[in-house]
Amino acid sequence: MSSSAVEFVGEQRRCGDDDNGGETVENGALDHFLLRTSSEPTAPTISLSTETFLRAATLLKDKVVEATWKGGVPGPSLVLDPTVYTGLLGTAFTCLKSYEVTRNRQDLLTCAEIIETCANVARATTRHVTFLCGRGGVYALGAIVANYRGDQSKRDLFLALFLELAEERELPAGPEEGGFGMSYDLLYGRAGFLWAALFLNRYLGEGTVPDHLLSPIIAAILSGGRAGAADHQACPLLYRFHGTRFWGAANGLAGILHVLLHFPLSEDDVEDVQGTLRYMMSNRFPNSGNYPCSEGNPRDKLVQWAHGATGMAITLAKASQVFPKEGDFREAAIEAGEVVWKSGLVKKVGLADGVAGNAYAFLSLYRLTGDVVYEERAKAFASYLCCDARDLVNATMEEAEHDYSLFRGLAGPVCLWFDLVSPVDSKFPGYEI
Repeated sequence: MSSSAVEFVGEQRRCGDDDNGGETVENGALDHFLLRTSSEPTAPTISLSTETFLRAATLLKDKVVEATWKGGVPGPSLVLDPTVYTGLLGTAFTCLKSYEVTRNRQDLLTCAEIIETCANVARATTRHVTFLCGRGGVYALGAIVANYRGDQSKRDLFLALFLELAEERELPAGPEEGGFGMSYDLLYGRAGFLWAALFLNRYLGEGTVPDHLLSPIIAAILSGGRAGAADHQACPLLYRFHGTRFWGAANGLAGILHVLLHFPLSEDDVEDVQGTLRYMMSNRFPNSGNYPCSEGNPRDKLVQWAHGATGMAITLAKASQVFPKEGDFREAAIEAGEVVWKSGLVKKVGLADGVAGNAYAFLSLYRLTGDVVYEERAKAFASYLCCDARDLVNATMEEAEHDYSLFRGLAGPVCLWFDLVSPVDSKFPGYEI
């Protein structure tokens, strides 16, 4: 993480109108607090006020825009990355989040300008069609922002470009047709395109991306998972990404299943989705309760959204909502959240592998259960980001270009802080609908 990023977050260490009467949360205070309350789930947490989170989010959002979009010109490290995940489009997503909370029209204008630049770059450089790492994100955000701005022609243009993507031959190609080499995962594959369609339908109305385009893609994902599990006796659905059967949200089962849970499924499909989740639940690490990164992987190290219990907590929370009579999903979601809490603070700040992403697991559980302890835990993580993030920053020089990105950098905490203004409405960016 660059020194400027660290210094800016450090400026938030003293918050004059917070719930602690303006006192600074000292270095190590939350570490002590995490240990003290891990066995006391109803204990009050150290957290800042809603007004403080909103102010911090607005200030850091402005810093993200300044660093990546100076004077309407993208920063040099982001010109060739027009994606939500690590690129300039993540700044646009952050501005959209800000607009939805503050109704600042400048955010919407900045968002629209960034999308235009990303659209021009994406046509030439981006072969993927997903929301997080492809043209699907550019066109979906473009249509939604144009709709907010009342620009009907621009909305229709971006929507037409998205629907054109939906017609690509690779998307509905199942294993019986060779699959055309397209993966199934959230970052780069079919599930990531379906998520973009869900996002569009949420904002522009059901049927904006019609079922007749989506159903064959869903069928291809399910048939691909069954083919991938043909040599496996216990798990109904398995997928390979670059030869590895990943379990996580970014490239593996958790992300694919999470997307499938948003669609109506046949009885056989439901049985396979539930069976896959239960296979994963039964193969947690016995000592920690964490989830492996990939099939058969013995390393129990990562607790984050991309790999491990964080992504599974969110996916299992969704499964509990879809299948409310299946109590084991709710129980497993809560247990995964406990793994995240007891693991404490990780060493990075972003959504993919950092504290911000882990905080969203608690917000998912808060919406699922209504238990305020999860809101308090999310606020505890978010407060530490706001006040003591410099102690968490441990990035290498190679990662410096992602300092301000949505999933690997400081735009992730911005979205978290905005979501804490109304936790009941929170959504993990690019994952929850």
